[in-house]
Amino acid sequence: MSQAHTDTPAPGSFPPPSGNLSYYAAAPQRPRDGRFVAMAVSGVLALLLALLAVVLPAPYVIESAGPTLNTLGSEDGKQIISVSGHQSYPATGQLDLVTVYLNGGPQSQVSLFDVYRSWLDPQQAVYPVELIYPPSATKDQINSQNAADMSSSQDLATAAALGQLKIPYRQELFVSSLSDGSPSAGKLQPGDALKTIDGQPIVDQASLQKVLADGQGKAAALGVLRQGAPVTVMITPQKREDRYYLGILLTYKYTFPFDVKISLENIGGPSAGMMFALGIIDTLTPGNLTGGKHFAGTGTIDAAGNVGAIGGIPQKMVGARSAGASVFLAPAANCQEVVGHVPEGLQVVKVSTLKEAYDAVTLVASGKDASGLPTCTAGG
Repeated sequence: MSQAHTDTPAPGSFPPPSGNLSYYAAAPQRPRDGRFVAMAVSGVLALLLALLAVVLPAPYVIESAGPTLNTLGSEDGKQIISVSGHQSYPATGQLDLVTVYLNGGPQSQVSLFDVYRSWLDPQQAVYPVELIYPPSATKDQINSQNAADMSSSQDLATAAALGQLKIPYRQELFVSSLSDGSPSAGKLQPGDALKTIDGQPIVDQASLQKVLADGQGKAAALGVLRQGAPVTVMITPQKREDRYYLGILLTYKYTFPFDVKISLENIGGPSAGMMFALGIIDTLTPGNLTGGKHFAGTGTIDAAGNVGAIGGIPQKMVGARSAGASVFLAPAANCQEVVGHVPEGLQVVKVSTLKEAYDAVTLVASGKDASGLPTCTAGG
């Protein structure tokens, strides 16, 4: 019987004459192909880059269409707009506010893979994070600011709606804070209510600015209410370009003759102001402002009823059309972003004031020809 060998026979040797043992002859060693090594290294690097693109956060914000909400409807079982202390009327039809999702920045993280995918999606937009959020802003700070903006927009919407309906209300102007190097330092304090300037009542910021302009830089006597006590201070305004400033940041406080409550959670920012105002008008007046039709829109509002620009309007139009809206009210200041992004089947009406928005809705609701309503063009 042949003896088993544990060694591998040298190349060219004969196999054992008998037995069940097998062996493999060692192939002659050949030099490695450099191209194979390069390809292997490239493959590993590509895999690592792909993993990093999925894992590492990217300094971008992705904007996409968010949900729409009917200001005439309800959310979580609560009427979005409710009135107490004044006659109100149920309304049908839809006056949708529109929203966007923002992914990235302090709120959440997005990867390079997410960014590349969104660049290829015409219904999404990608921005460097610094264009959307202030430097070093935290998630809590952003949420707090969004909540404050939403609360302010609700007060402004109520003021604008009541102004449109000729219902009187009271507004007061308060000192919110003082700017660096303010000429009012040591004279005005946060919380001061501005009452008079040179003996004239301060109705709003415009009336304050007019007296300062008429004074051509002369010291002005400001009457304020500080913790319930009247105080008068003399302040010499600063001139910047063609205007005179007291170096103070102002905020309005409103006193309405009845309660208007807007119940809406998990949505922030000021861009629903115009649609809130239209919803309040419809709630306070008999009949249906919309004629049962489906409108959507966006835009900030001030107490005088001026409609201001907002962000994310291409995505908001997509969300409005997906929800079934046929008419979209867009701020005139956003027209450059509207052109070229209007979804098929959506009529866009540009508006600069609450009255223009109200008149447009009334015309469409009447069933009359609304093709002549102003819209956004390449020239604005």
